[in-house]
Amino acid sequence: MTNETLERTPSQSERALSGIRELLFSGVFTPGARLSEPAIAERLQLSRTPVRAALARLEQEGAVDAIPSGGFSVRKFATDDILDTIELRGVLEGTAARLAAERGIAPAHSMAFRKLLSKIDMLLKETGAKLDHDTYTACNAAFHDLVKESCGSSVIAREIDRLTALPFASPNALLMVQRDLPEFHGSLVLAQSQHRAIVEAIELREGSRAEALAREHARLARRNLDVAMNDDRIKARFPALTLVTA
Repeated sequence: MTNETLERTPSQSERALSGIRELLFSGVFTPGARLSEPAIAERLQLSRTPVRAALARLEQEGAVDAIPSGGFSVRKFATDDILDTIELRGVLEGTAARLAAERGIAPAHSMAFRKLLSKIDMLLKETGAKLDHDTYTACNAAFHDLVKESCGSSVIAREIDRLTALPFASPNALLMVQRDLPEFHGSLVLAQSQHRAIVEAIELREGSRAEALAREHARLARRNLDVAMNDDRIKARFPALTLVTA
């Protein structure tokens, strides 16, 4: 792999996709508002072609709605739909953990799990403002990626990727908006204990236990959503929650 590949700058399509996602969940647009391709293109300093393609991709992902007369609008998300998506992610990640346990994982994967667990342990020694939230978020995402990769199934990995691209469905969804709450650090400690139990079950080849633990772990995201939707402090800091309806 060349340095040029490693340092590749995002394409216009990638910039359009990530830029529109960020706009959608930063409170720039109100629920139901029509999305103007020229305005978005100007805002992101891109041509209209990648913006149009990105909006079509986001419609396929369920992040925006297609308007019958043409164009796209900001979607509202039903709480039950989000919960169903999180539940389905738990099913798929549980299946990935079970297969990883039944098939056995490579020493490199086991080592990667151990390094991540140790790194998260070190991070969680700090609390409140001293906790490195960005690094924790990256480590949490890496853990879930390892579970996905360890099962050795490209089909399951692809479906997990598809689900986690949906709004509010990823393992880190709504995680950081809770960081000022007193109970936030305790929820991270609980998540870490579940991480460790999942890895232990995988390494001991306990498929059913690994599956159950991974499914239970995914339900932390359901708890995060419930907390967020019932806390005015979180809503004030996280404008994307205005897109969620009961």
